[in-house]
Amino acid sequence: MPTLDTLLHRTRAPHRGVPLWVYLTALVGVPLVGVVALSSIIVETRRAEARSAVRAADAVQETVLLDQARRTAENEVVWSLLLWAMDDPVIIEGIGLPSAQVQAQRPLIDGLRTSYREATDAAFAGLAARRPELARSARGALEEARAIADARATRLNDLFLDYVELSDQLWAAERQSTAAALADGTPAPTRAAVADAALVAQYAQSASRQLPLYLGSLIDQEAGSTIGTRLGWETGWLTYTGARAQLDELADPVNVARWREFSVLPVVLGLDAALDPAATAPGAVPTVLQVVSLVTQRTTRDVATAELVGGTFAHAQVLAAQDADAASDRSTTTLALAGSLVAAAALGAVLLARSIGRSLGRLAAQAAQVSEGALVEVGGRGPREVRTVGAALGTAVGSLRRIQDQAQAVAEGDLTNVLLEEPLPGPLGAVVHASVQQIVSSVRQREELQSALAHQAAHDPLTDLPNRAQALALTAAALNRGRRSGDMVGLLFVDLDGFKAVNDGYGHACGDEVLREVARRLRGQLRGGDVVCRLGGDEFVVLVEPVELEADLVELAGRLIEAVSRPITAQGHRITVGASIGVGVSRDAAVDADALLAEADTAAYRAKAHGRGRAEVFDDALRAQLLAQAALERAIATGLGAGEFEVHYQPVVEVGSASIAGYEALVRWNRSGLGLVPPDEFIPVAESTRLICDLDRWVLGTATRQLAAWRAAAGGAADHVTVAVNLSGRHLTDRRVVDDVAAALAAAGLPADRLVLEVTETVLVDDPVAAEHLTALRGLGVSIAIDDFGTGYTSIGQLRSLPVDTLKIDRSFVASTEPGHDQLVALMIKAAHTFGLTVVAEGVEDVHQLGRLQEERCDHAQGWWFGRPLPADRAGELLVGPVATAG
Repeated sequence: MPTLDTLLHRTRAPHRGVPLWVYLTALVGVPLVGVVALSSIIVETRRAEARSAVRAADAVQETVLLDQARRTAENEVVWSLLLWAMDDPVIIEGIGLPSAQVQAQRPLIDGLRTSYREATDAAFAGLAARRPELARSARGALEEARAIADARATRLNDLFLDYVELSDQLWAAERQSTAAALADGTPAPTRAAVADAALVAQYAQSASRQLPLYLGSLIDQEAGSTIGTRLGWETGWLTYTGARAQLDELADPVNVARWREFSVLPVVLGLDAALDPAATAPGAVPTVLQVVSLVTQRTTRDVATAELVGGTFAHAQVLAAQDADAASDRSTTTLALAGSLVAAAALGAVLLARSIGRSLGRLAAQAAQVSEGALVEVGGRGPREVRTVGAALGTAVGSLRRIQDQAQAVAEGDLTNVLLEEPLPGPLGAVVHASVQQIVSSVRQREELQSALAHQAAHDPLTDLPNRAQALALTAAALNRGRRSGDMVGLLFVDLDGFKAVNDGYGHACGDEVLREVARRLRGQLRGGDVVCRLGGDEFVVLVEPVELEADLVELAGRLIEAVSRPITAQGHRITVGASIGVGVSRDAAVDADALLAEADTAAYRAKAHGRGRAEVFDDALRAQLLAQAALERAIATGLGAGEFEVHYQPVVEVGSASIAGYEALVRWNRSGLGLVPPDEFIPVAESTRLICDLDRWVLGTATRQLAAWRAAAGGAADHVTVAVNLSGRHLTDRRVVDDVAAALAAAGLPADRLVLEVTETVLVDDPVAAEHLTALRGLGVSIAIDDFGTGYTSIGQLRSLPVDTLKIDRSFVASTEPGHDQLVALMIKAAHTFGLTVVAEGVEDVHQLGRLQEERCDHAQGWWFGRPLPADRAGELLVGPVATAG
């Protein structure tokens, strides 16, 4: 029987046989062969994709040249046909057009034909460099048709057919090129773009033939041919409408957007309406000016159509070029990746085969020592499995010791001990470690969350300055310290000048960057203990304590104004804003934080009123002003309850007939003991508080009930009359505004479409909540009007996206005699009509102004020329007939 030493000797003796590295090399080598073969196939596939993309790009480029040649030739025929007809007295006389007027237009038509011939020659020259044989053939047909046109050698209809045959020849070649671009292998986005371009080109071809067919139906005077030419016109129209309908199937989003923008162009819609055979009675003859207008419109549409076709083909070319570049890049990347993979795998196979044997040998020796009781450090190099086994053996020795240390740290409450961050091996160690980590993580997360929430609640997220609530808390604390120490506390209210123009002109992102820079500059001017806070929007406050002299605060305000007024670079723009500052000082212990803030705010308002860019200190005069405002607020509230308010109604009339179209309800305050109070004295005060919402609700209820009463008394004669009520910005953003309007309509029994709500354009554009409420109000059926349009920052282009129905042009434009204001009013009217809005001109005071509005086809007007605001009983008398004007 062998002894223990003999067995140990046998186990330590080297085994005979094939080395391990040989097996590993064979195991890795076989997949390498497959990798090489697969890589070759992938590389060839990528190259084929690249070739297909290049062919598609080449075909698209050729299609573009063919389309240009076809399109310019089709444009040329219109002018050749017109010149032929204009030079033939028989045709002109047969149509019934004045010969003198026709000849007056001939130089224009001749010049246009020359320019279009030059464009056709240029397009054919470009085609000749690409398709010389086709270009020579088409060029011959073109020259033959031109010779016929110049010599009048055939019938007019035959000349048109010659041009049509030339166009068809080019169109067939264009379809062949398009088919080549759509061949198998072309990527799907490129195929979709090319298919879209083909549909657009087909539309352009059918569109270009509509005017020649229409003119042919007018000028072909041969016996019996009128019916035939009109039939050709109608058949061409069916082809055109079919091609136009196919464009609703465009696939590429870019082309869909182009088509939608093109299809609503006025010139496109106008020509479609004019050239529709269903809209023209047989035998109807247009005037010379109408023909010239149609030709001019057709020229404009041709330019737009060329841009549309060129854009779709250019987009297809871009996609094809991108596909070619991408396919080439993929081929190169695949080839490089495959080569790297093969080289790395081969090298890895050799290294792995050599290292695994060594790693296993070292690990076996260390395991033998551990089995004999020597707690040595065990590690290993080589594959992950070898390192894992070595690490497991190494950690087994220290597991119990570390578990003991971690348990001791938890028992002592030392949650920051570094031992608690080390994971422990084994099931017991995993449970202990997970429990400890959960405790530590929960405590830390709670502390961090509490700190973050406290900071967020007290700071502005944009500038990281203390917010309004924190500003009031800091001010209250400073005032308390001032009462105890006897020191004065200063509060500077900083209101930026010109900041709204930054948001309107450069966007809110740029405005945010400006606000952050202003905050940084304000902080840079303060002492260590002073604080700058952001109240919101473009308003900041600076809390200064202690204050020795008021003059120190004024001096600081000057430095702040100077710092803010320096140019700011934001998002690449050089921007300049200013600041108006109001200074409030705690002169006694009676003032609180809200009162001190109100005093500084009032002083800032006076600084703005006195020219901006300056500082004003709150004094006794401003204190009296605040007290007067508070008293006026109380009087307004009392007057609402006592019935001191009344509504006067100013007529809104039809410009053409001077009949009553509606009324604008205007609130008036007949204050007890004082008489009528001007609206500009109490409306701003009400708008600064929630009183304006109560006042709006009262006017809504009164005006709707009054119109309902007029309608009932008139017995149907006043069913078309509307009443317009001004809605304040504060009320419009109130969550109850929709319910307020619905309640007023229901209580009065007035149809919703008889109520017009007037809002200022500033509120409409600046406040998203206001826009949402306006959409909901329109859902009730009421109409929305932009009041005083032109005095804010709304652009004409924004009208199409605003939830409004009526545009009221401000009186400053209607009454202005400055150069260009007549044209500006006309532009506003035309733009509003384009977007489907009705127009009311405000402030009409003389017959000259009314005449201009009638010339510009303005819908409605109001002003002293038609009548001043009247009490309800006198305003109702106007419904019996047209308004008697001041003239």
